[in-house]
Amino acid sequence: MSEIVEIIDTLEGRLKKLLQKIAVLEQTSADLKQELQKATGTIHNQSGEIETLKKQYDTLKIANSLLGSDDNKRDTKLKINSLIREIDYCIAQLAD
Repeated sequence: MSEIVEIIDTLEGRLKKLLQKIAVLEQTSADLKQELQKATGTIHNQSGEIETLKKQYDTLKIANSLLGSDDNKRDTKLKINSLIREIDYCIAQLAD
């Protein structure tokens, strides 16, 4: 009978240890999920900033070429031609 009591005590001890490990792992999992959410938010914000900076860069490139820079003259001419076509299209729409 005492062997059965020892086995039960051993099983209870192991079960307590397992429950403690489960609690620790659940807390770790919750912490990691929270950290992942923060990282996802940061990535989203940085993606928005990158898009904004790309637009500003393109605008500055066009403005620089309008000021006489030879680097981006082709891009500027293409943009101006595109704007002229859009204006012509608008005028044609108004004439109809």
